[in-house]
Amino acid sequence: QVQLTESGGGSVQAGGSLKLSCIASGRSYGSECMGWFRQALTKETEGVAVLCNDGTSSYADSVKDRFTIYRNNTKGRLYLQMNSLKPEDTAVYFCAADYRELAVDMYLKLNSPMDYWGRGTPVSVSS
Repeated sequence: QVQLTESGGGSVQAGGSLKLSCIASGRSYGSECMGWFRQALTKETEGVAVLCNDGTSSYADSVKDRFTIYRNNTKGRLYLQMNSLKPEDTAVYFCAADYRELAVDMYLKLNSPMDYWGRGTPVSVSS
């Protein structure tokens, strides 16, 4: 089993920044693909960014050039740096992990949902 705990969400004005963190525990860290997903009110869950341990990554078009996903394998942490936030980025953000090592886009597009999920951290961006 893998436990994932997110933190760093909050309320900001449009144009502001937030950094989300995810702590992974319970299984060997470093051999999996991990990602950030979000779900806005009344909308379906969507992929935001995915990063695999081989260095491959993928981002949703809506966040490219604004968000950056990165990890610290030593500390067992995954991060999402979010800049130039927009009201449409408002959502609950989830950290997820998977050990099957599928293609990053398979995870991002939720063709193969990741096996392990955190409980989420809310992000609210006001105009």
